[in-house]
Amino acid sequence: MTLTDASVAHLMPELREVMREAASIALPYFRPGGQTSARVWNKSGGSPVTEADVAVDTFLKIRLSELVPKAAWLSEETADDPARIGRDLVWIVDPIDGTRAFLSGHHDWSIAVALLAGGEPLIGFVHAPALGVAYEAIRGQGAFKDGTAMAVDAKPALRSARITGPKPMLDRLTKGAGPDPDFTRIERIPSLALRLARVAEGSVDVGMVSPNARDWDLAAADLVLREAGGEVCSLGGEPAVYNRAEPVHGELVALPRGLREAVLTAWGG
Repeated sequence: MTLTDASVAHLMPELREVMREAASIALPYFRPGGQTSARVWNKSGGSPVTEADVAVDTFLKIRLSELVPKAAWLSEETADDPARIGRDLVWIVDPIDGTRAFLSGHHDWSIAVALLAGGEPLIGFVHAPALGVAYEAIRGQGAFKDGTAMAVDAKPALRSARITGPKPMLDRLTKGAGPDPDFTRIERIPSLALRLARVAEGSVDVGMVSPNARDWDLAAADLVLREAGGEVCSLGGEPAVYNRAEPVHGELVALPRGLREAVLTAWGG
């Protein structure tokens, strides 16, 4: 199945409605500033999952499969099907990105959905229900926050940048940036998708991502960031690669393209 520009644009109103419905499933379980009302248990690796994650995942698998029946599926809360490897179209889904934030009443969690075509994100949608904010992008057609076009902050230099992420990575970046880089450290954003989206909207300049992030944490926001004038890359400058047999990533950084050389030099130093 080949998706034309026209057919992709036709999908977006339906996808927006699907994301709104997914949010309406998750929100009743969310308690701002308090513990979720949802049942919580630990997966085999020790990370938490709630009944809200499972309910949203089930809903999205049904509805997104109806939208693009030929697309394979990769989600945090669904058993992996190796049949996705090599498929042209793949939905990549995190029903609740930032589950620990969700279950503890922190507003920075999101629902992240990407559609890959030929191994690259074609559609990216990051919805933050507790904040009432939605980010979306179609490849080659720009990035939008609640329907308004957005772009990364066009800072000319790394000095005084607003940075966020794991402290060891921020310490390394700060050390490599030379004397008195005057960074502003922003409290770590629990949802990786929102961390990247905030670079895309220009409220953060550099977002660091520790090893072991998964495709579902990154793919949707990666496209939003690309379309806003930024990128996600490794220490060596390589872009994130999606839909591999093991959908796991190493250290990454999200940044505006204009800061790419300065950040990679400082981070590697």
